[in-house]
Amino acid sequence: MQTGIATPATAAMQLSEKIANKTAQVGIIGLGYVGLPLAVEFGKAGFSVTGIDLIESKVARINAGDSYVQDVSAKEVAELVEAGKLRATTDFSVVAEMDTINICVPTPLRKTKDPDMSYIVSACQEIAKYVHPGLLAILESTTYPGTTDELVLPMLSASGLSVGSDFFLCFSPERVDPGNPKFQTRNIPKVVGGVTPECTRLGAQFYSQALEKVVPVSSTQVAEMVKLLENTFRMINIGLVNELATMCERMSINIWEVIDAAATKPFGFMPFYPGPGLGGHCIPIDPFYLSWKSKQAGIEARFIELAGHVNGQMPHFVVEKLQNALNDQAKPLKGSHVHILGSRQAGHRRRLLQRGGAKVSFSDPFVPSIRIDQEILTSTDAIESVSTADAAVIVTDHTSVDYRPLVDRASLILDTRNALRGWSSPNIIRL
Repeated sequence: MQTGIATPATAAMQLSEKIANKTAQVGIIGLGYVGLPLAVEFGKAGFSVTGIDLIESKVARINAGDSYVQDVSAKEVAELVEAGKLRATTDFSVVAEMDTINICVPTPLRKTKDPDMSYIVSACQEIAKYVHPGLLAILESTTYPGTTDELVLPMLSASGLSVGSDFFLCFSPERVDPGNPKFQTRNIPKVVGGVTPECTRLGAQFYSQALEKVVPVSSTQVAEMVKLLENTFRMINIGLVNELATMCERMSINIWEVIDAAATKPFGFMPFYPGPGLGGHCIPIDPFYLSWKSKQAGIEARFIELAGHVNGQMPHFVVEKLQNALNDQAKPLKGSHVHILGSRQAGHRRRLLQRGGAKVSFSDPFVPSIRIDQEILTSTDAIESVSTADAAVIVTDHTSVDYRPLVDRASLILDTRNALRGWSSPNIIRL
């Protein structure tokens, strides 16, 4: 632990000056779809950025000027590395040299749907070894309200330094939407809340150097709840429209047409769309952090649990619909070759299909392989696979995919994403 700062006020003043003149050394722990884009934005803003990740292959690719994240080009990484504005390492001791450190590590759920804090704990244990006066630490990993104050703060305060005067601690929820061409790290408003007002001020000043808009809030708990509200809102509304989709199926009503017509109302309605089940990094997970936390307070999160149940049934609904469509062609699911177009939740669907005896393959232009249990499944050529399959299922609507040759070659194609909107063909089945 470093010492020698004259007064607590000096720590904040010196850090503020470093942030303002962009001489602050920026550290980012976790170089995934959140951490790497953030590192690139601060590098482009003129800061020297050090990324820390335990996966050596990621570190090697960044230092070689390459990118493995969809929203970050290799050209951007290469230019920053060449300019000395970006480097990566597996060595946490560099935290001692940093003025700011952002924690962007995964926060998965355990099988029991309670939060797995192990990645955050491990990162904070490493930071605690090198925490020093003037350090600004910001947690970005999605978590339950109270994590920053109840879990992170005690670990960093064990050094004997005082938060808000010696070191500074904030929470700022990541809001990345991977693959979104319009909203990316730079132009998505950045919410930030600190343990103390001085922490919030410094956190807001820091982000404002590289991002377009910063939204300070009164506490870390408010900032933590913001992300959970956003994704719980989406999860519950997706659950509602998924339930309506199953109703419309039984009543032979086109749910997509219903939604499009309802969306013409200029107020009081926001369109959400059904799908084969929740996928992605956040929506299937984040609301259950809130549900878990509410149970600790003796409150039952009924909407969240119900929406989770409805959404969890959609893969079963899709498999049942596919099985019925195959039956109409006098084919059983058992022994049929089913090709999945897209990788979102492909593992779960593959397990369900295999239980029914189907042979499963997948293709995705952006995902070369996926791990399912202990097996690696490699993406195959979409046209070739669809041509030989008994059925294909669209689970991800990639705008870069030309669906016409796939529809022309498919014996049967189940569209769960309305990717074939407006198309008419006897081999198309819709959710």
